[in-house]
Amino acid sequence: MTGPVTTECIEITAPGEAGVLQLTTRALPAPGSDEVVIAVDTAGVNRPDVLQRQGLYPPPPGVTDIPGLEVSGTIIAVGDQALRWAPGDQVCALLAGGGYARCALAHQDLCLPVPEGVSLQAAAALPETAFTVWFNLVERGGLRRGDIVLVHGGSSGIGTLAIQLARALGATVYATAGSDAKCRACEALGASRCFNYRTEDFTVLKTLAGRGADIIIDIVGGDYIPRNIKVAAPKGRIISLAFLRGSRVEVDLMPMMLKQLVLTGATLRSQPVAEKARLAAALAGNLWPLIAAGQVRPVIHRVLPLAQAAEAHRIMESSSHIGKLLLDCRNGKEESE
Repeated sequence: MTGPVTTECIEITAPGEAGVLQLTTRALPAPGSDEVVIAVDTAGVNRPDVLQRQGLYPPPPGVTDIPGLEVSGTIIAVGDQALRWAPGDQVCALLAGGGYARCALAHQDLCLPVPEGVSLQAAAALPETAFTVWFNLVERGGLRRGDIVLVHGGSSGIGTLAIQLARALGATVYATAGSDAKCRACEALGASRCFNYRTEDFTVLKTLAGRGADIIIDIVGGDYIPRNIKVAAPKGRIISLAFLRGSRVEVDLMPMMLKQLVLTGATLRSQPVAEKARLAAALAGNLWPLIAAGQVRPVIHRVLPLAQAAEAHRIMESSSHIGKLLLDCRNGKEESE
């Protein structure tokens, strides 16, 4: 392997509050035969990173404990069998961990070219979000033209992409968010109506749309679960991606039976590499052209230096952001404006 054998990175010194994230230097393992080494330009910050920091979402066996599930950057070294890429190629990549670093390892099949019209920095906002949304909204949700889609947490990274993708594929989209400003942002991205959950009941969607939602993307859980069942259309699909209000709730499942609903959920991190590689190919063939055409774009809230990862986590936990939070991992660079 050519390139660095150590890298600055963010480690979780102990489970806890955001302050446990500290900049350190670690040895960088040599890439496996099917891996590449990426000089990281930018890393995405995601809710699973926060859960890992809190000790609630440990990395899979054999995966680094350095947080970070998506990066963009330049390949600087490749494994013996990593023939798809060469040093100098600019990519964005899905990781199982290790993204909060100056350099990171990625499987060659989970790297994607930077989409046309997207900067290298902005491309870091795509992998974890795009894989998750495509897998759950399109594949598991079976999105079809003419569907009514309800996206909870519409101003989140997941939500902003889901709204745009569903709209681009011919769905009518509704969303929920926590402020009037966030609701207007969701509507600007293509939502027909966004409900401020602090002042409105999203179940009025059934009256506004003339029927319930065919697909519900839920990152909230808790008391949203029975309301999701109420607002779902017959044979609707309710897909849980996270449980910000908790995963335990008492609910009457009789409406689920009567309406023949599907209640499901999935995590991306634990999927086999082969399954993620299949998703990467689907994104390259289907979503990347929509991005190049300007129909879908990453929404960036703020970019902070790698050393300020703790502040990025605080912002995420405050839910004050609209779109993605990113970390600038270029050595010696200041915060992007």
